[in-house]
Amino acid sequence: MSSLPDVSAQDVKVTDRHFARKREWPNFVVGLLYLLPSIILFSLFLFYPMLRTLYLSFFLTDGQGVPVSFVGLENFTYLLQSQSFQNSIKATLLFVLFTVPAGIILALFLALIANEKVRGIGIFRTLFSSTMGMSVAASSVIWMFMYNPTIGILNKIIGIFGISDIEWLLDPKFALLAVSISTIWMNTGFAFLILLGGLQNIDDTLYENANIAGVSYMYKLRKITLPMLSPTLFFIITVSLINAFQTFGQIDILTKGGPIESTNVIVYSIYKDAFVNYNVGSASAQATILFFCILVITILQFKLGERKVHYQ
Repeated sequence: MSSLPDVSAQDVKVTDRHFARKREWPNFVVGLLYLLPSIILFSLFLFYPMLRTLYLSFFLTDGQGVPVSFVGLENFTYLLQSQSFQNSIKATLLFVLFTVPAGIILALFLALIANEKVRGIGIFRTLFSSTMGMSVAASSVIWMFMYNPTIGILNKIIGIFGISDIEWLLDPKFALLAVSISTIWMNTGFAFLILLGGLQNIDDTLYENANIAGVSYMYKLRKITLPMLSPTLFFIITVSLINAFQTFGQIDILTKGGPIESTNVIVYSIYKDAFVNYNVGSASAQATILFFCILVITILQFKLGERKVHYQ
């Protein structure tokens, strides 16, 4: 009777590892197939346009956006020396400064009010979030009528206090502020709903313990509400910053970048260069600068802001 060959434990482990590696490949392929539709869509509508924009930023183009001659960094150097582009940067930064802090503070204030457990509070929650149901175009038209210097309600209100009529959208001193106010109103509904959801996820036992200790409302706000709401606030601040840098619709409808370029934010400047002046190379360079500005600000937000986020 022949004896069976000796098989060591080490040989068994090597064999198991070999078969395990063989089994991994089909799982990887299956996972890739599931991701393939998303990869194709992202490649067509995100990655390719990004790379194409970066490519065109190094060229002079004709009226159809076809590259004519390679100019390297000349588009960028021209933009940085251009007074119009500098005005666009200034208008964009002021717009972000006007809209983001005020919008978040207003949404947080409304969320704190709507989080109270009183009768009929659902009506106010609906009212506070109602701006989400309106498009930018419809909201901008409403504000255009409100800002009208002759029939607008805002001038009628300030007229009660003896203030002369203001040309809200035609005066360079007020145009950017007027667009910012309308933008805050448009964006408050989304921020309000997110913050209200964050408030309702805070454990009630924390407030019950604070009430037993007899602490004030402001102490609870500083020591319980804001720390526990910090992940939601971090999300809202990040999204609001990105959206503010990409604002276009209300600028196009209300002011078209005027008067005297006081509301000519970078995105509207990109639109004018690409589709009005047909200078696609310059527009691509502006889009590239805007992309890297948003990228740097987002990275700084994650590096600095996330340190103060308190996760449960």
